Amino acid sequence: MQLIISVSGARGIVGPGINPAAAARLATAFTRFVDKGLVVVGRDTRASGPLLADALFSTLRFNGIAVIDLGVSSTPTVELMVQELGADGGIVITASHNGPEWNALKFIGRDGEFLPAEAMKEIERIFHNEGPQMEVPGEFGGIARNEEADAVHIRKILELDCVDRELIASRGYRAAVDCVNGAGSRIIPALLHDLGVTVEELYTDIDAPFPHNPEPRPEHLWELSKAVSDLDADIGFACDQDADRLVLVDEQGVVCSEELTLALAADFVLEKAKGPVVANLSTSRLVDDVAGRRKVPVYRSKVGETNVVAVMREKGAVVGGEGNGGVIYPPLHYGRDAMVGIALILQSLAESGMSLGEKVGMLPTYHIRKEKLPFKGNFECVTKELQSAFKGRVNTLDGMRIDMEEGWIHVRRSNTEPVVRIIAETGSEDATRTIVARAGEILRSCNEATSG
Repeated sequence: MQLIISVSGARGIVGPGINPAAAARLATAFTRFVDKGLVVVGRDTRASGPLLADALFSTLRFNGIAVIDLGVSSTPTVELMVQELGADGGIVITASHNGPEWNALKFIGRDGEFLPAEAMKEIERIFHNEGPQMEVPGEFGGIARNEEADAVHIRKILELDCVDRELIASRGYRAAVDCVNGAGSRIIPALLHDLGVTVEELYTDIDAPFPHNPEPRPEHLWELSKAVSDLDADIGFACDQDADRLVLVDEQGVVCSEELTLALAADFVLEKAKGPVVANLSTSRLVDDVAGRRKVPVYRSKVGETNVVAVMREKGAVVGGEGNGGVIYPPLHYGRDAMVGIALILQSLAESGMSLGEKVGMLPTYHIRKEKLPFKGNFECVTKELQSAFKGRVNTLDGMRIDMEEGWIHVRRSNTEPVVRIIAETGSEDATRTIVARAGEILRSCNEATSG
């Protein structure tokens, strides 16, 4: 499988898609955006990570660029450290929610944010058309290891005006955590300890990655659910491999929809600061309900962190993110961050004196369904048939979203896999299932028509 290069980085199957040679070519392309400076590199716990890191280190240094190696580190931690160290850029080696057969490189600019779409298109062009073409530098770049990144990240969270460590600690919370033995395995327990929370660690062994499917969805988190119930914990936290997505488990062991993370965090932030909220087109209308209570606008972006951040900056948003559990809180940094999500949720519970289940119970109930299908057909066929099947307000910013009286559907090509994603939401589980099924029929029909 070839590399998929998009706003979400360069991602592929280890071997035919992503390998040391491909990593070297990509790193060389990235040097066009670094200007012979300093690059911060971190990775998740995949077995292929250290091998790709070696290729990156050699390539960057050969191009005269100094490297700071963070080792196993979450994506938001790398973003923060680019800013903290005044680096010219960063690279995270992670395929996030994908399985161990995948890996990827995510590229960060000197502002600590993912490179925008235009820059990624240029990297793709260089990768395919120019190759390495390295010039012998006047001086090779050095390399140093930094072991303080997690501590810096935690300190910055604890220094946020809205986080009261003493108040959270006074509640005596007990939390169970499942970090899928990934990049959050050390920083999340450490953050919770520093917040005065008793921690029960389920999967936090960085030497044994992928104990289960890494996407933090309810069907993959039954062990965390059981742990919360068995341990009489107040809350459970789960993240994906690179710890930029957060899913919550309530005190009854109920795994909350990933869509609730942003809604609950935004609800708390809007109590402190009134301003716009930004979410991508695939995010639940819960965000609209939360913002509506505070009489602030919601703006929608294309899917992808860099797209959300661009609109947040444009609109002056006080909080934003994506419905996959990604919370972006600008006072810390412009990046999806499971750790800041944890702090915001705990602060919200501590201030209100409510349980997570009670907080969730205050929100409307929707039924959202997410599916993905392989697709090599003509997407114009899909959009035409969708508009025929579903009547409503059409948005073509990113694939096609149709807002109907009973709910909405969003169909788009994935940035991270060779599939088309279908997301739909209504007030009824049956209605949502019916909408997704009809969209699936359209995709299959258009696929067959093209291949035929």
